[in-house]
Amino acid sequence: MSEARKPQLVSDPHNLWKGSTGLRQAKRAKAELFQTLGVRVVPDDQKVEMAIKYLDKYRKEVRSFVMAMESCVKCGLCAENCHTYLGTGDPNNIPANRADLIRKVYKRYFTVQGRLFGSLVGAEDLTLDMLEKWYSYFYQCSECRRCGHVCPFGIDTCEVTFVGRQILFNLGIAPQLHTATGKAILETGNHMGLTKPGIEDTLEFLTEEIEEQYGWPIEFPVDKPDSDILYVPSSADFMLNPDTLKGAARFFQYVGANWTISSKIAEAGNFGYLSDQNRVQKELVNRAISEAVKLGCKKIVWGECGHGWRAAKMYIPTKSDYPDVDRIPITHIHDEVVEYIKAGALKLDKGRNPFSVTLHDPCNYVRACGLCDNMRIIMNAVVEDFREMHPCREQNFCCGGGSGILFDDPDMYQFRIEASLKKAEQIRATGAQVLCAPCSICKAQFYPMVKEHKLGVQVKGLIDLVGRALVFPDDQFEDDMEL
Repeated sequence: MSEARKPQLVSDPHNLWKGSTGLRQAKRAKAELFQTLGVRVVPDDQKVEMAIKYLDKYRKEVRSFVMAMESCVKCGLCAENCHTYLGTGDPNNIPANRADLIRKVYKRYFTVQGRLFGSLVGAEDLTLDMLEKWYSYFYQCSECRRCGHVCPFGIDTCEVTFVGRQILFNLGIAPQLHTATGKAILETGNHMGLTKPGIEDTLEFLTEEIEEQYGWPIEFPVDKPDSDILYVPSSADFMLNPDTLKGAARFFQYVGANWTISSKIAEAGNFGYLSDQNRVQKELVNRAISEAVKLGCKKIVWGECGHGWRAAKMYIPTKSDYPDVDRIPITHIHDEVVEYIKAGALKLDKGRNPFSVTLHDPCNYVRACGLCDNMRIIMNAVVEDFREMHPCREQNFCCGGGSGILFDDPDMYQFRIEASLKKAEQIRATGAQVLCAPCSICKAQFYPMVKEHKLGVQVKGLIDLVGRALVFPDDQFEDDMEL
């Protein structure tokens, strides 16, 4: 990509947030939005003092953060493994340097040598300008954890940027996308602000589409009492990824599941995990269990969302206030499908997916949740020509839009193009016709990025491909894909 198209991050580290009309408003979302999230926006003259207090709080509570502050030797291995740095060339996007933005402050206020010798040991006073840098660079990190995967000391820079984002959120500093999404979560239980009538109307339309494609309809139960399974889809599946919802419905119908979708928790993602791990994240954690209990469900099955699955798998058992949390198992829909494949209980026709397909490994699946093998079991069962990217599995590169970096502002959109350069190279090298991206945020990133990089592939979810390959006795399959 030409130098003229690169964001000038080195000369002006804040330009991503100041370069066009409305970015200042996006940087500090409206005070009333924060009020709905239980946060009082801290005035500028108090921000530094409060940030230091929050930093003190989290250094005492988050041991992995302290490890990251005290163990890095600047070996540089993380640099060549960070898609953001490789795409932008900005030294502050090297994970070790990004962490240094907060490490300098940590040294200044919480180490003896920093208090005594200051800049001689790399310590630095916290200022409003430094808070601006935190905001810019901590929201350029997609929290992919590839740096932690290769670090010889096991330092996970994401723990640093998560702490930084939480401090900023507590001050009333966050992207408007995240705060508006948090508000929608609290009001409706999903990112899109979908109401129950809106959910039901969409599902009725999808029922008609399934009938047109396969010759008979499949119902989508909503808020059905005495269901065995609560299925939690991404709300993006109602708007952007309908084939993923249709694929899930066909799977549940095929295995004879007694399932339902809840209108109160139609969201597999959890933006609270990305900005506010207090109220916003906890709200969705609690809703999942409370809705399962209310509807009498014996199991929760999670839909295709990388960070959402990590949040559900790791935080529902630890952060839920409900005493019933331990008795309701939570599984991913990929794991459910694999159990039926292993049992030989699914009739699958690879010929319905005759095109060449490559698989993008969502970062939170493979580096946090161990979904590598099961995704490949499914791929090999439902497509004729599966082509691996290189590197893949735990060593994959991020899509460039992870952790909610999906801002459409011109400067940040340009950044998303840069951040996806490495992934675009991987996809192009496979020569595949279809890119399987089994995560709603990855899909949202890929839809425009495929066009920007002229990759010439269609983007599909993994459950999309399962739904196409499933063979019902009465199916009259009519292929609706045009490659």
